[in-house]
Amino acid sequence: MTEPILLELAGLLVLGIGAQWLAWRLRIPAILLLLVTGFAVGPGMQALGREKLIDPAALFGDLLPALVSLSVAVVLFEGGLSLNFAQLKQAGRVILLLVTIGAAITCAVSALAARWLLGMPWPLAWLLGSILSVTGPTVIGPLLRHVRPIGHTGPILKWEGIVIDPIGAILTVLVFEAILRESQQRAWLAALEGMGWIVLVGGIVGVVTALLLTWAFRRYFIPDYLQNAMTLATVVAGFAAANQFASESGLLAVTVMGLVLGNQHRVKLAHITEFKENLSIMLVSGLFIVLASRLSIEQVRSTSLPAVAFTALLILVARPLAVAVSTLRSSLSWRERLFLAWMAPRGIVAASVASLFALRLQRANYPGSSDLVPVVFTVIVGTVIVYGLTAPWLSRRLSLSATRPGFLIAGANRVAQAIAAALQAEGQTVLLVESRFDLTSQARLHGLPALYGSVLSQFVQEQIELTGIGRLLALTPNEEVNSLAAMRYSRVFGHEQVFQVAPDTGQGGRKEKVAPELQGRGLFAEGVTYDDLESRIDAGHVIKRTLITETFTFADFQALHGEAALPLFVVEASGNVDPAVAEGPIAPQPGQALVSLTEPRS
Repeated sequence: MTEPILLELAGLLVLGIGAQWLAWRLRIPAILLLLVTGFAVGPGMQALGREKLIDPAALFGDLLPALVSLSVAVVLFEGGLSLNFAQLKQAGRVILLLVTIGAAITCAVSALAARWLLGMPWPLAWLLGSILSVTGPTVIGPLLRHVRPIGHTGPILKWEGIVIDPIGAILTVLVFEAILRESQQRAWLAALEGMGWIVLVGGIVGVVTALLLTWAFRRYFIPDYLQNAMTLATVVAGFAAANQFASESGLLAVTVMGLVLGNQHRVKLAHITEFKENLSIMLVSGLFIVLASRLSIEQVRSTSLPAVAFTALLILVARPLAVAVSTLRSSLSWRERLFLAWMAPRGIVAASVASLFALRLQRANYPGSSDLVPVVFTVIVGTVIVYGLTAPWLSRRLSLSATRPGFLIAGANRVAQAIAAALQAEGQTVLLVESRFDLTSQARLHGLPALYGSVLSQFVQEQIELTGIGRLLALTPNEEVNSLAAMRYSRVFGHEQVFQVAPDTGQGGRKEKVAPELQGRGLFAEGVTYDDLESRIDAGHVIKRTLITETFTFADFQALHGEAALPLFVVEASGNVDPAVAEGPIAPQPGQALVSLTEPRS
């Protein structure tokens, strides 16, 4: 009896992570493949006259709503950890307006459309509007990870997606309580009192649990190997406790908990943040497959034209109007406003909240409550498909996407400046970071963007979030600084995009200072150190660009220059630049260009 259940659980995990990997390889939004996978193993199998390969209702039974709620709580907590109050300095007013006035506009337009297009009674229309006022990190996060928008749009969308979830849930509770009390006097006043209680409980539980964890970590009451597990247990306990005191306050509690923990500076949380990011990816993968596979073929076929028109109205009217009002008199460019107006997908939170309150209304025998869930699922699928397919294209058209991730260069010495100038000549975004003011000033005089400060500082990490930076070149003479920078930014860019010059091997060829597992990928060639690069430049070597063609191949280049030329980068026909690495030989193809450090020839 356990084998079929085990196969479904394993399939859910394997298909979710497999879809994420395939989306990364194909460079398409992961949520699209996750939805397609869910449809294929759910209603897709029913369309072929077979049973669902994965049936969440049968697999989890009555546990499904609770599991979805706990998963969303973990995702929201991880999102709260990633929010930085420093981002509010530039876009705080826009974020505040989006989650208040913008959410109210979305709710009102949705309610009016539900009444006129779908024929819903006013109470149910307002409930639907409140449910659809949310976006959520389960859909915004994967899209932002794929699009990589530059400027203020990324932080604004991330803040909105995380903060709007508990606000939307509270608004839905408010409308729901008013519906149940519609025959009583002072119904809205009673609902407002309930909302105040939710905000109070969620805020207190979130702050208290965050402070307790911080206090325990500071006193070393929790060993390192238990910190991730203890944090997860505290998130789940805080979510459940808040909901016990005030229904639907748990989402607010975990969001506040993540915000408080993420913005305190007394305890290091990098390992916890990394663990929660990995856990969130697994949960989002499973949740989207569950979301699509739990639909029946009858629900898919019953999708009505009015529901599609309703979805189009949300995309073309509600969101642009909310963004237009929220960004009035802001410093955002018209490109940033347009991109914000074209990014409001709905996801797991809307689905779970709609299912929960539809069930409660059905138990209360409220007329028309069965129409709530199909409409919400139509909106979710429609917005994910539309935004998932068009947002990457739109961001490129608006020049808001880091399609060619630039280079953060640790150091502004002669070597770093020469390499930065060569990258800049190839159209790459570069940013040098140097703790010596004279070198920083010198780089700026040469037309190179440079920041004065430590590459390991929080200030630098906050600055690169606003640029098209996605790779690190550690080029300082200090091996420890290079390795520390590689360790820090491997969590930001990924290990694949972090490079450093080889450390000095010391006497006898031994790695005396830094262990290999603490280093980034070796730059250029095996054993090439900073001293080697500097000595070549002192000897008069220059950086040259050579076009590889059918008549002048890379083998011809090697025969001509030999070891006198050190390959640095390969420039693809698309304009992307790939650093040469010590772990494998490069092989530029015809149509590509080779940037190398070579001896000058007459």
